[in-house]
Amino acid sequence: MGRRYDPERRQRIIDAAAAVVRESGIGGLGHRAVAAAADVPLGSTTYHFATLDDLLIAALRQINAEWLAEVESWVEGVDPAAPPADELARWLEDQLTGDRARMELEYELYFAALRHEGLRPLAAECLDEMARMLTRLVPDATTARAVVALIDGLTLQVLLADRPYDREGTSAALARIIGVDGDNGPPAG
Repeated sequence: MGRRYDPERRQRIIDAAAAVVRESGIGGLGHRAVAAAADVPLGSTTYHFATLDDLLIAALRQINAEWLAEVESWVEGVDPAAPPADELARWLEDQLTGDRARMELEYELYFAALRHEGLRPLAAECLDEMARMLTRLVPDATTARAVVALIDGLTLQVLLADRPYDREGTSAALARIIGVDGDNGPPAG
């Protein structure tokens, strides 16, 4: 029997890798687990992705693209008349009270970049792209990076320390970073 032509196989493998990481974490990622999840022969995973790092990079690239598409959609829908700090604080609350497993996965992948050098550029690209998107809501790129850093720090506190999210406190902190009137003026007293 000849080889079956399957032009979508590589993408199914990437989808399966992302699903395995979502279900079992990075430690659960293996060629066998991905092959089973994708319903492909084991050799197909190693043909398309010689190493687990290659597979992990492909999964992270896809997960980042999905996340950034959602952020982009949210940014486009923000009410331009609303204070950016309030909108950002509300959005972060929605993220933290939504699919917690997804948030944990995203941060697990970023922490993996500390040990897997090949993941670092993808993690940095995602942070840079998020900051770029936020420049539509805040005065400049430096402020956007500070906002991303605050969001990451607060998210880690909620996820790791199981601290409750403080929407008002977050909004106040964001307002100080962004500037009282949104023009990066002097911080609130």
